[in-house]
Amino acid sequence: MTNEQILHLVHALCSHGVEQSWFEFKLNNSDPAKLGANLSAVANAACLASKPFGYVVYGVNNADGRIVGTEFHHEEAKVGGQALLLWLAKMISPEAAPTAFTGITTSGQRMVVFQVCAAHGFPVKFKDQAYVRIGPNTTALKDHPVLERSIWNSGEDWSAKVHPTATLFDLDEDAIETARVQFKEKFPAKANEVDDWSARTFLDKAKVTVQGSVTHASLLLLGRPEASSLLSPAIAQISWFLRTDRNDSVDYAHFGPPFILSVDQVLAKVRNLKVRSLPSGTLFPKERDRYDQWVMREALHNCIAHQDYHRRERIQVVERENQLLFENAGSFIPGRVEDVLAQDTPPSRYRNPFLAQAMVNLNMIDTEGGGIRKMFLKQREHAFALPDYDLSEPAHVRVTLEGRILDEAYTQLLLDRTDLDIDIVLLLDRVQRDRSISKDEYRKLKSLGLVEGRYPRIFVAGPVARTAGAEVGHIRSRGLGNAKVREFILQLIEQHPGTPRPKINELVWDMLPSSLNDETRKSRIHNNIQWLVREGKIHNKGGRGKSSRWFVGPAQMK
Repeated sequence: MTNEQILHLVHALCSHGVEQSWFEFKLNNSDPAKLGANLSAVANAACLASKPFGYVVYGVNNADGRIVGTEFHHEEAKVGGQALLLWLAKMISPEAAPTAFTGITTSGQRMVVFQVCAAHGFPVKFKDQAYVRIGPNTTALKDHPVLERSIWNSGEDWSAKVHPTATLFDLDEDAIETARVQFKEKFPAKANEVDDWSARTFLDKAKVTVQGSVTHASLLLLGRPEASSLLSPAIAQISWFLRTDRNDSVDYAHFGPPFILSVDQVLAKVRNLKVRSLPSGTLFPKERDRYDQWVMREALHNCIAHQDYHRRERIQVVERENQLLFENAGSFIPGRVEDVLAQDTPPSRYRNPFLAQAMVNLNMIDTEGGGIRKMFLKQREHAFALPDYDLSEPAHVRVTLEGRILDEAYTQLLLDRTDLDIDIVLLLDRVQRDRSISKDEYRKLKSLGLVEGRYPRIFVAGPVARTAGAEVGHIRSRGLGNAKVREFILQLIEQHPGTPRPKINELVWDMLPSSLNDETRKSRIHNNIQWLVREGKIHNKGGRGKSSRWFVGPAQMK
């Protein structure tokens, strides 16, 4: 950009009189972290304002838009020995490296203009945090979910792009026939005519191709295995891993297009054994598959539909001894699972709308009320633990299905209390997983007699435990009182003088509430030992920890 072009740009920005959301005026504050956050903010704001670029301009007074000059020299600025622009390019993602220009007015006033491309399809982040300007203020984009969704909606649909060289010959014939069967099941009124359509006509009507042209969605769902290379650099692959609970690899397999067929191949790898439970009032156990077939399929189809193929990652299915994990790249667009369950409406948008619509037409996913809610309802119907969504990483969605009964009382409760709403079951599911819930949510469960204990350490209520036939588990969750614990410790030391601390731990460890973690248990045992010492009932003649040796009576004065 020439000096004349820089001056023209700055004068055009100054003509607004004050800063706008997509450009910011500064004088000399050249803090690299502040600059990085500002560039993220103006890039995202530029997207919302339908501007091609966002700007941070040094040398302009933000109060009145006058050019006053700056002492900031970006060419000399370094961060940890690294040039400022190179450092910003590494910290700003995705690939939105800013460009800096220096201009000088006829009066010798120096200006520096940082230009960054507007966000397109996904927010621009600085150090993995997205910002946006609201009026004159830079703020976290996550605090403005409506604006964030607008940025996601701004991108072009990768799945709808027509491949420049692919043809119908790159599609798998068996996959197309399976697609016809699924299309007829989805649209039974058209079943009689579907078989008369040519492959081109059928694929166009199913909205998998566009006027006979092969799209990325076509290659994902129906492409021949060797056609996956046409999607490069995107990775069209589902990987299944069998691992131990210690994460040691036992077996693995990779599956490429056509995904409409490979989904069955992936799920066939899963060891879907039986689990048994005994509903109250009957002597006959209820036997069910460890994993519900529909729920597994829906989880994997969701991974395909919502995968961010720009990130060049595989979809993963990880099977462990008692767990099944589904993972796809890309953030969870609705934001919170609770919102999806409460609204019971289709998502406001998909990351790959063309692909999602094709999958709807081929009977692979459902948009009429949301497959996620149906997954939760099916798990609740079968008295299984609810799907566990891990959204802790903004760039990945992980869904875990449990292949075992986590809490017998919880499971039996769902079998006996079929009247409980899904929002109540979701709270109970968190309680059985020892996850935190709010005080208001606790009061709600408490008022229904479903939990007991002192917040935040709560568990399935006694009456419910008796209904579920889980009295032993209930007593174990409560544990023995401190007086009983001290009584056992004292008896052990009386009968075995010189008892070391590990033996005391071994004796009373399982007498403590099962809801306590290891550190809390150790602390509880230590406090009880110290109480006995203060009362003069026991004393230590050894060292600390494993070296301690405990005897009855008070310590002897020297």
